[in-house]
Amino acid sequence: MSKPKSLRKSYRTRIEEGFPETMKLVIGDEEIEYTKSKSLRYGENPHQPAAFYSPSRGPLTTGAMKVLKMGKGGLSQTNLEDVNNSMNIVRYFDEPACAVMKHLNPSGVATSRGPGDTLREVYARARDCDSLAAFGSVVGFNTNVDKGTAEEILASYVEGVVAPAYDNKALELFGEKKDLRVIQVDNLREMSKFAGEPLRPVMVSMQMDGSIVLSAPMLTKIRGPDDLRVVTERRPTDEQFADLIFSWYVCMNVRSNGVVISKGRATLGVGTGQQDRIAAVRLALEKVMARGHGEELPGSVLASDGFFPFRDSIDLLADYGVVACVQPGGSIRDRSVRKASDENGIAMVLTDERCFRHF
Repeated sequence: MSKPKSLRKSYRTRIEEGFPETMKLVIGDEEIEYTKSKSLRYGENPHQPAAFYSPSRGPLTTGAMKVLKMGKGGLSQTNLEDVNNSMNIVRYFDEPACAVMKHLNPSGVATSRGPGDTLREVYARARDCDSLAAFGSVVGFNTNVDKGTAEEILASYVEGVVAPAYDNKALELFGEKKDLRVIQVDNLREMSKFAGEPLRPVMVSMQMDGSIVLSAPMLTKIRGPDDLRVVTERRPTDEQFADLIFSWYVCMNVRSNGVVISKGRATLGVGTGQQDRIAAVRLALEKVMARGHGEELPGSVLASDGFFPFRDSIDLLADYGVVACVQPGGSIRDRSVRKASDENGIAMVLTDERCFRHF
């Protein structure tokens, strides 16, 4: 048996792919033509070939992604998925925002709290939510990246940065980092966000037998506090409403079952990919405590991508000082959950929409 090549080396080696130069996707009377933009380093794993295609013709507003710097090893599919998911989060905020992504999930997200916040500080708050998970992350912004922010990014190991624009000084600093990938998405504001806007681009999922599933993108109807339904005796404060909506936008891009704990427009803990709701809540709380943010939990809020099937999550959250929750509702035990919230002084608001994310 021959000695296998080093797995560590394969992480930085581009694998050959033989995918076509062009593709066409026909959906009803609409035809979208794709052209291969580049071969990727690999797909999800080093032995899986992959290529990246951009729409060259058709009714899409996406496809404006520009790779300004490939990095020494090039782009992988995982890098691109993290780029995509970071943009899915930060596009919802008018104020400067940053999403730190790791394996398709946010490890930390933050937005500016006012004119006094620099983008550098916004990034640091997002990173420090879980600085351990942020190692080797992809960092996404919804605004121009300046030199100070670039310096902060380079203070730790980051695999990629994506933003609508960059200062020349920031690009010069990024150019000195061999392994860093730099991507520009300058049409971020054109992407649909809310229910009622165009359902583009559609989502395509390929099954193992070659069949495909087409689905509409997740667009929320939640634009502000008036779109949330308060079901408890206590109503959230204005500050808590702002944190609840922030948390909901982040939670829309967390793998289910997922929850997000936030305070002051920054995540404290993210519980993701669990098979039951209470496990997701426990995971988020454990992360907050393990990362040294326990003192910030009193007064925090939580967003849940699905309903609470039992009151156990509410009772647990009360033990840690969480004061408000946003969730879809729809459980046969909604009344019990609402009662638990009232007993614990927790404000509960419903979105009347679910935001599961599995893929």
